Amino acid sequence: MIEYLRILRPRQWIKNVFVFAGLIFSRHFYYSDSIRLSIYAFIIFCLLSGGGYIINDILDYEEDRVHPGKSKRSISAGKITRTAAGLWALVILSISLVWAFGLNKNFFYTSLLYLFFSISYSIYIKRVIILDVLFVAAGYVLRAVAGAYVIDVEISSWLFLCTLLLALFLVVSKRRTEIILLGKEAARHRRILSQYSVELLNQMMAIVTSACIISYCLYTLSPQTIAKFGTKNLILTIPFVIYGIFRYLYITFNRVVTDIPERVIISDRPLQICLILWIVVCILILK
Repeated sequence: MIEYLRILRPRQWIKNVFVFAGLIFSRHFYYSDSIRLSIYAFIIFCLLSGGGYIINDILDYEEDRVHPGKSKRSISAGKITRTAAGLWALVILSISLVWAFGLNKNFFYTSLLYLFFSISYSIYIKRVIILDVLFVAAGYVLRAVAGAYVIDVEISSWLFLCTLLLALFLVVSKRRTEIILLGKEAARHRRILSQYSVELLNQMMAIVTSACIISYCLYTLSPQTIAKFGTKNLILTIPFVIYGIFRYLYITFNRVVTDIPERVIISDRPLQICLILWIVVCILILK
C-alpha cells in the first residue's frame, strides 16, 4: 500500500498551500468555517495533483527510466504496473471531484479546470516551448483561485498576478536546474529541454524575478489594497518577499537543487524562517 501512496508524491503537496492565499488576504482566518473549507480544499487539491502526477508518470514511463532520480519512482521502477496505477488515479480523481462538487459549484469548476490543465500538459503541452511553463504556472494560479472560491471571497487581480509571476519564477528555475543536472541526457528525460538553453532561462528568470518583486510592491502600495485593509503597513512585508526570492535564486545558482522546488522549501532553514515570518507579519498586519 505504501507504494500507492508514494505515487501520489506527498512531498510535492506543499505546492497546494497556494489555496490558503485567499484565506489570508481576505482576512477570513478568524472564521472557523473558512478555515475548515480551506483545509478541505487543500486536501482535495492534494488528491487532484496526486492523480495528475500518476497520469504524468504513466505517460512519461520511458523518459523517467533514464532520469537519475525519477527512475526510482514506483511506476518507472516497475513496482506498480501502469494499469494498476491508472485505476488508482481514477479512484483518487473521482473522490476528489465528488468532494469538490459537494463544497460549491465555482470551486468544483475550478478543480475541473485544474485537472484539465494538468492532463493537457501531460498529454501534449509539455512538448511546446514556453507554453509548457505557462501551463504549469497556471496550475498554481488555479490553486489560489480555488482557495478563494471555496470560502466565497472576491478574487483579487493582484492575487492572480502575484501568484502567476511567483509560479513562473519557480517553474523557470526548475527548467534551468534540470538542464544543468541532466546535461546531455536532458532531452531524453524531457524532450522540451532541447529547445531551452541556460542563457534563455537566465533571461526569463531575470524578467520574472523583477516583475514578481515589482508587482508585490505595487500591490502593497495600491490605494485599492490600502482601502480594503485600512492600513499601509503591508509594505513592511516587502523585505521578506525580496529575501525569499533572492535566497531561492542563490540556491538555484549555487546548489543546483531546484529541479524539485518543494525540496528547497523543506530543506532550506533560512527560506523556511523567511516564509513563516512573512505569514506571521501578514496576519498581524491584517488582523
